[in-house]
This record gives sequence, C-alpha cells and structure tokens, in this order.
Amino acid sequence: MSARKLLSLVFIRKQQEILLGLKKRGFGQGKWNGFGGKVEPNETILQGAIREVKEECGLNAMDLRKIGLLEFEFEGDPTALEVHVFETYKFNGDIAESDEMRPQWFDLKHIPYEKMWPDDEIWFPYMLRDEPFKGYFLYRGIDLIVKHRLERLDLTIKDTSKG
Repeated sequence: MSARKLLSLVFIRKQQEILLGLKKRGFGQGKWNGFGGKVEPNETILQGAIREVKEECGLNAMDLRKIGLLEFEFEGDPTALEVHVFETYKFNGDIAESDEMRPQWFDLKHIPYEKMWPDDEIWFPYMLRDEPFKGYFLYRGIDLIVKHRLERLDLTIKDTSKG
C-alpha cells in the first residue's frame, strides 16, 4: 500500500436504538452506515467526526468515545482506508436528511445488516457490547471480503494520529 486515507465513522446511539444513514451517492451508495468521512488537513480526527455528523444528519454530536479502529484495503486500489470508529449517546439538534445521507433510527434487534457493508456484521457486535476493537478487511469489489482479522482491545484506544 502506498497511500492511506484517514476517515471517521460515528454512531449516534440511544439505549435500544442506533441512528444509521442511507448513503444516497458516491462510495457506498445504497448502503446503511454510520456518519463520517474524510478528515480534512486542518482538523483532528475528532473534529472531522463531529463536522461530518453535522453535515450528514444535522445533529451536534458530543462526548464522542473512540470504540474502534478499522483498516480497509480493496484489491487493485493502492490506497488503504484508516477508519476511526466513534460512538456517542450525547447529541442535540434536529435530524435532517442531507444530499448525501437519509438518517433513520433502527432498533438494535433489527439492524439492516443485509443492506450494509459485509464487514459491519463482523465488528458491530463488539461495538454494541461496548468492547473496543481493531480490525482489518481486504475486499474484492465492494461486497466480497477476501481476508479479515478482528481483535478485541483490552485497553482504551489512544488516538496517536497527528492533530
């Protein structure tokens, strides 16, 4: 891999629900996911995460907790994706659809895994149990996982990135 792209992924939670967004355009179109995206050069991962949530669903996310770190590679693409996964139960504002995402609350018992990235079904249980995790996924295309690793982290994940 010759390049890395730094990304955030944020999940807004209630006790028995999770807010997901249906991607309306671009990479991952048609899939349900959390909110997030590229970290801009002038911001920290956390600042980027908060900005993306606001842009994509209208909410102000607060007290984000880093729960995971995921690395994705796609066969034939020299850029690896480094995704910092956060969750929060603290937010305010009104949910609003954006040109990129259509937000919707889901009961934790009815998460639409069949309409999400295939890796979500593998690492979501860690997040839902509040267990920090680290994972790696190699994709062929956008629907086939060729190889993966996932481990539970016993320590709080430290943000060692620049910022």
